[in-house]
Amino acid sequence: MRMQKLAWPYILWMLVFTIAPLMLVAYYAFTSYDSSGNIYFTFEGFKSILSMESTVALDFLGLNSLFGIDLQVPIYINVFAKSLSLALVSTLICLLLGYPAAYILAQRSRKKQGSSFLLFMFVLPMWMNALLRTYAWLALLEPNGIINSFLSIFNVGPIQFLYNDFGIGLGMVYNYLPFMVLPIHSVLLKIDRSVVEAAEDLGADSRQTFARVIFPLSMPGIFSGINMVFMPAMTTFLIPDLLGGGRYLLIGNAIERQYMVSRDYTVGSALSIMLLVFVLASLRVLTRYEQDNSGGGVLG
Repeated sequence: MRMQKLAWPYILWMLVFTIAPLMLVAYYAFTSYDSSGNIYFTFEGFKSILSMESTVALDFLGLNSLFGIDLQVPIYINVFAKSLSLALVSTLICLLLGYPAAYILAQRSRKKQGSSFLLFMFVLPMWMNALLRTYAWLALLEPNGIINSFLSIFNVGPIQFLYNDFGIGLGMVYNYLPFMVLPIHSVLLKIDRSVVEAAEDLGADSRQTFARVIFPLSMPGIFSGINMVFMPAMTTFLIPDLLGGGRYLLIGNAIERQYMVSRDYTVGSALSIMLLVFVLASLRVLTRYEQDNSGGGVLG
């Protein structure tokens, strides 16, 4: 009974700041106003998203240019596909960079070689506001910025780093990389050293031990990191606005403009519902894979 009473503040918080906003978004997604100002039930928001009246060539992972594909899709579907492709690439890069970093930090932690300071330096940028961190890249990457000024010494450039996929992807990787490293690092630290020693006693070399024991046991951390990077990368609007110069329309920017510029709450809410369903489905898939891969490897 006492535990139930202690749960009430959390339940109240969830109702006010999670459930109520979601219900409000759902309300706007399925309602609109007629010429007389009367509210009526509608699917117009979702029809606008799927409407084939205005179409563009699908842009997903550059496959259209690579294979010469000219698949015409509604504008918002292309925006969603573009957001998905950038989020997938950014998540993959974060994993490729983050896993070795987490592994090195975990190894140094076991050997007491100043890993606490390295970890502190790694997460230190997260103490700064994300807006300021992203603005800093503008000074670094702009045509007359620090990096291009340095490259000009070698008669290189200026290189256009901003307002393209590279600039936006770099901003995503920089902002979200710690969210990949920290969960993997935490899981690697929790791996029982005796399991690794048992693999070595059975004749496994360092490569086999990593591939058959350490990597499988670190899968929960990998899936947690993918969750923590992919979800914000998919929904971000700040990074494309700044590093994309307002020229890039990703799903987060599309929702923001529907609410703040067009004042079309019906379409904006319909886009939000579509994105929410996709995020929840992705979360479900990743959670399922995490449960299926929660065990370690088997030496054979």
